[in-house]
Amino acid sequence: MNSNMEETTTLPLNISHVNKPMIFTNRLHMLLHSIALCFLFYYRLCYFFQPRATPPLLLPWILVFLSEIILSFIWILGQAYRWNPISRTVFPQRLPEDQKLPHIDVFICTADPTKEPTIDVMNTLLSAMALDYPPHKLHLFVLLQLRYVSDDGGSAVTLNGMRVAWKFARWWIPFCTRYRIRCRCPKAYFSSQESDDDFGGDMEFVAHRKMIKEKYEVFKEDMLRFREDEVHSGDATGITSQNHASIIEVCSWQVIQEDSRDEIEPVNLPSLVYVSREKKPSHPHHFKAGALNALYRVSAVMSNSPYILVLDCDMFCSEPDSARQALCFHLDPKLSPSLAYVQFPQKFHNISKNDIYDSQHRSAYKVLWQGMDGLRGPVLSGTGFYMKREALYGNYKIKGTELEPQQQFGTSNKLIKSLKQQNFTPDLVNGGKALPDEETLLLASCNYETNTKWGQEIGFLYGTVCEDVHTGFMLNCNGWNSVFCDPPKPQFLGNSTTNLNELLIQGTRWGSGLLDIGSSRFCPLIYGPLRMSLLQSLCVSELTYFPLYCLPLWCFAIVPQLCLLYGFSLYPKVSDPIFFIFLFIFLSSLTKHLVEVLTTGGTFRKWIIEQRIWMMKSVTCHFYGLLDATLKKLGLREGSFMPTNKVEDHEQTMLYQMDKYDFRTSKMFLVPMVAIIIFNMSCFFGGIYRVASVGDWNSMFMQLLLPCYVIVVNYPIIEGLIRKDKGSISTSVIILSNFLVTIIHFVLSPLLR
Repeated sequence: MNSNMEETTTLPLNISHVNKPMIFTNRLHMLLHSIALCFLFYYRLCYFFQPRATPPLLLPWILVFLSEIILSFIWILGQAYRWNPISRTVFPQRLPEDQKLPHIDVFICTADPTKEPTIDVMNTLLSAMALDYPPHKLHLFVLLQLRYVSDDGGSAVTLNGMRVAWKFARWWIPFCTRYRIRCRCPKAYFSSQESDDDFGGDMEFVAHRKMIKEKYEVFKEDMLRFREDEVHSGDATGITSQNHASIIEVCSWQVIQEDSRDEIEPVNLPSLVYVSREKKPSHPHHFKAGALNALYRVSAVMSNSPYILVLDCDMFCSEPDSARQALCFHLDPKLSPSLAYVQFPQKFHNISKNDIYDSQHRSAYKVLWQGMDGLRGPVLSGTGFYMKREALYGNYKIKGTELEPQQQFGTSNKLIKSLKQQNFTPDLVNGGKALPDEETLLLASCNYETNTKWGQEIGFLYGTVCEDVHTGFMLNCNGWNSVFCDPPKPQFLGNSTTNLNELLIQGTRWGSGLLDIGSSRFCPLIYGPLRMSLLQSLCVSELTYFPLYCLPLWCFAIVPQLCLLYGFSLYPKVSDPIFFIFLFIFLSSLTKHLVEVLTTGGTFRKWIIEQRIWMMKSVTCHFYGLLDATLKKLGLREGSFMPTNKVEDHEQTMLYQMDKYDFRTSKMFLVPMVAIIIFNMSCFFGGIYRVASVGDWNSMFMQLLLPCYVIVVNYPIIEGLIRKDKGSISTSVIILSNFLVTIIHFVLSPLLR
């Protein structure tokens, strides 16, 4: 008996898997592709030293060569992901008994109830309250200590929604526990077509489920009614989302006994803490990073749990096991001392079969994050991660004095005390009620961080809207590791962008934020190699410089095509042996991408879609992201953050499910895309006519292939020009796009004559 127990305790909590055939294939491709690039650069450089009877047109050649250099640079950075990718398996059943598991705080952030529907936020909250940690109600009370809800807009709708959700949780959590419900988000559970196999024929279960669903409908009606009342009554307080005081409200731990006729057993509920930090127009609030730091400080004096789960307001817990899976790494004695966080992939429940907007981010979570996991671990993804609280202390070390921690963490004695006592757990509940004191409210004030290291060395870092990438990178630089956990069943599901407008707005924000990091003093290429492995630095560098694809793609969308019209060759003849080097590089890149898509569960159509979205985003949102980052760097523009709209639009959803692109977006995004397609079509057909007349197919083949590839991959844009539904491209966009094409011809054509 004792020997069996000892054997169980020595079994690993997790194991990693290395796909050696994939690694061999990746490294062979790196070698062959790198050799081909060397030949390409040799060919381009030799052009400048060849004697000619007439002066050459250097500008197009230089532009194409620079574009090839940028593409090659980003490609080299990206190969670090493919050097040693790994996957992991966890064994939650080998964890210690429930009484020995650590406390966990859950942070849920929301900012704008008009773009982030309160009903969805409360569904996320309820799913987090129902996490299987521990599996029984009594243990749940002891170990799963707090859920914090951050309302960065200070909305009364969100606060009321939390109160209503707290009441409904008294029914929902016992129901999930009693019948072992896997999906513990009420909205997802009641809208699912799948039945509960274990209790589908149980009359008691059917009656209980019907009763819970009725209460859920009442729960939704209560929130909708309050929202309507708020809209009609207006705001008489003068409080706005950017000007309000700190608000903290606690729904304390209680054992609630319902009427016996309802057949609901007494249940221990985890506490809920509503936090809305103080905001003033004259003080920077640092977007999501500032909200998370406020939660971090408030939770430190109210619960001080050693681990923190961070969730976006629409990212509900689709499976109840994520906490136990994360602890398989955090409690691993080999990993735990240096492990900062466990990152789960972002997955989404509203994705169509073909995912025409590439909203599932297959490449990121099936290739990039697994590649970083084989090095020092992935950067943060903004949601779905279990963070060790200690990792956010920065370089703070207890020295027995009060001066240094106050200079770094601020003047709160309670916060300093929470740092110095490893087992510090404040008494949140006093006689069934818990009211925050003045010092706790001070921690959520906008002045608290003044003259401290918050956002610079401590907590989630400022300076970019991509605080997740920046914070994860700096944690790696400070010696912390991370882990990527991608179990067979998704642990978190969210609402992804399913229309072109939100996709491009989101992409602009990400592009600007990533370039902010790449152009700062924390540039991964310079700051990273001295503090982490070169390969890890290259991975983060590829993330931060990925938006630079916009420059070569704009060049390759215009310059070779225009040269085709005027008979200026930019590539070797088909009969020239060096031609096959260019062809190999082109086909090598496409084939490698195709293989990665197919081996990670994708299809040929998925490959085409990813190519298309890459082009669309590069010439629009990544380009605007680059402009935005440049203007901020020059001090001509301040940073801004616009939450992604999570409100479902029926017409947009119908088009999305029919695999039709919804082109109802800003002309700022749409005109460049349409102009490039019109330009490539005109150059392609004009080029065919010229080549047929002159007969120089041999030297113009590559320049005919390029616009043909652009047109074929982006055929939905052409389809949008002739569609008649509401999501088609408007006449005004077509006129403006043709005007832009005309300008491009008139401005650039004289340079080729």
